[in-house]
Amino acid sequence: MQELIYGCMGLGGGWSEESYGAEQVAEADAAINAALAAGITLFDHADIYRSGKSEQVFGDVMAATPGLRDRIRLQTKCGIRLNERGLQTHYDLSRDAILERVNGSLSRLQTEYVDVLLLHRPDPLTDLAEVVSAVGQLMAEGKVRQLGVSNMSGAQIEALQDRLDTPVVANQLEMSLLKRAWVESQVLVNNTAGTQYSFPTGTLEYCAKRGVTLQAYGSLARGLYTGAAAADAGHEVESTAALVAELAAEYGTTGESVLLGWLMKHPAGISPVIGTVNPARIAACADAARVAESMTRAQWYGLWITARGSNLP
Repeated sequence: MQELIYGCMGLGGGWSEESYGAEQVAEADAAINAALAAGITLFDHADIYRSGKSEQVFGDVMAATPGLRDRIRLQTKCGIRLNERGLQTHYDLSRDAILERVNGSLSRLQTEYVDVLLLHRPDPLTDLAEVVSAVGQLMAEGKVRQLGVSNMSGAQIEALQDRLDTPVVANQLEMSLLKRAWVESQVLVNNTAGTQYSFPTGTLEYCAKRGVTLQAYGSLARGLYTGAAAADAGHEVESTAALVAELAAEYGTTGESVLLGWLMKHPAGISPVIGTVNPARIAACADAARVAESMTRAQWYGLWITARGSNLP
């Protein structure tokens, strides 16, 4: 199902172990309400976001808002360890780690289940039998309703899916007008320029064939085409920002909705993840589906070519 998703990574204060306070709870409450007003009902978390505080502050808002949990869907991720075991970052999709991390997320979110669990990053030491065992237990206990992945190729999803009794329903990847490897790799087949792009060949096609929803994180390109950064970020960015503003004026909408509409126009059925905590900017995204429906083929290509800074081969 194609939709806008609210990404909760910005909630909860800093990334340190320092606790959050009433200010961060109020900020989360405002962001959640702005997302709901924009028609968003799926909220995206990860156990590592803000050292767990993103989930904690969200849980506080839910606990203080009767009926909120019944109005929304929650997804969280596990599989990344930060600053543990003498390593800055490493990955862990062992059975015990999955169970431990999901139970921790449920406690912080103050909920009995998440609607979707995403495996956050591929773990080179993954024993797929352990993943299947952990996911099966969590589903049997009613703690996880659906399974997805993040940052995985079509081949990696297929290897996992072959062992699972439940379908993989989503794959979250970095996709935007700035991070275009997913679309560049589609067209630069049989072209030497294609070697510059690392996006795994066939992943979009696999996801479309198997009904795996593509979720695009970083979808607003960190404000590069709609904020102050556009003024001094180089000719390609300035030209793209100008074209985004032109299209926004034509459609009577915002630059944010143009950027998201460009993603949603693609037939792969992309669902953008919005990461801002600014309520006004969340509201500015609400028109994306209308823009996607209205955007012409020439306008879609025009944005892509302008952002590339060069014509297609």
